[in-house]
Amino acid sequence: MTRVASSHSPDPAPEPADRRQGEAADAAAFRELLTGPGRALLDRLADGHRPEDEIALVTRLRREHPAELVSAALSQAALRRRAAAKFAPADAARMFFTPDGVEQATRAEVARHRARRFADLGVRRVADLCCGNGGDAVELARAGIRVLAVDRSPLACAAARANADALGVGERVEVRQDDVTSTELGDCDALFVDPARRAGGSRRFDPEAYSPALSWSVAAARRVPVAALKTGPGIDHTDLPADAETEWVSDGGAVKEAVIWFGTGQPGRYRATLLPAGDSFLTAETAEPPVGGAGRYLYEPDGAVIRARGVADVVAEVGGRLLDPAIAYVTADALLPTRRATAYELTDVLPFGLKRLKALLRERGIGSLTVKKRGFAMTPEELRAKLRLEPRRHRATATLFLTRSADGPLMMLGHPAAGPA
Repeated sequence: MTRVASSHSPDPAPEPADRRQGEAADAAAFRELLTGPGRALLDRLADGHRPEDEIALVTRLRREHPAELVSAALSQAALRRRAAAKFAPADAARMFFTPDGVEQATRAEVARHRARRFADLGVRRVADLCCGNGGDAVELARAGIRVLAVDRSPLACAAARANADALGVGERVEVRQDDVTSTELGDCDALFVDPARRAGGSRRFDPEAYSPALSWSVAAARRVPVAALKTGPGIDHTDLPADAETEWVSDGGAVKEAVIWFGTGQPGRYRATLLPAGDSFLTAETAEPPVGGAGRYLYEPDGAVIRARGVADVVAEVGGRLLDPAIAYVTADALLPTRRATAYELTDVLPFGLKRLKALLRERGIGSLTVKKRGFAMTPEELRAKLRLEPRRHRATATLFLTRSADGPLMMLGHPAAGPA
């Protein structure tokens, strides 16, 4: 029987008694929400209420229900409203959450993509370690995979169990409260680890400060045919194992996570996946791209493409060049199709100067400006304060790019290109 314990396993510090007692009390209150009265109370709160009505609402509800149940239901209703930003509204309205679980939950679209990858790799049963509220476990089960969901928190496990049942996949999800570093994997042929990357409300950037540490997760991953280890998107490339593929995933243009994959047959390769479209690209091993002056078009690569070191692929795809060898802005003289970047048509390219920029915006009648920058000291907020745009007087809109080139700071004015890109 496979175990995930190894010589790399951290020795978790014992939890304080008051924390254990607090978690037990929270778990007891949570269980009350799963009863008939608890669910009925949540249904009554589903439509929300105005903040100014809360005192009256609480007073009325406490005449009908125990105070602990009312408090738990109000908190859960608020968590469901927050979760609607990450989950389908119909799912979020039926699911149960903990505060940490909402904060650290994977967006449903991202979890769905990862579940499809596991299924495409032939995975039959996966151990979801640090499962939290079970969002990933649900998507894995929906992809037809049996799931062993493990977490140390009794409250998280209770939520994961409730969510699997509420969303109709309970038969494919086994929830276990255990220390993930020593749990028995049984017949699992794959591993997914989503470690805690926060402590005391602060984000941890060092992978060895994750819980469990990245080194432990890598050692565990090498013991099964397929594994995926979730990390922060800003992970240093030097921390990535050479025998694994690393995938950066963006959703709606924002990079959400990096995942270290074992068992894909692409060791040492980088991949960029762009959701919701689902485009996925392995970075090609291309030569250093050329550098030159601004052309008619500017291409802004997706953040996942940049993290996956795929900017040179964009340059090759559009027949372009970089404005600066260290900055991920691609320029070209023609508009060519690419799914890895957003294209803009430039109307003005000038050395940066505040007076010159103010005059240009007045001349173009620009009252609303989207500011993007790379390799430029001034922040967009600082610049906006200095520009003092007048949207009521000037109706035109534009996008301003602030960057640098061999000739110094550069400003480029343009708008999204209409055409194949």
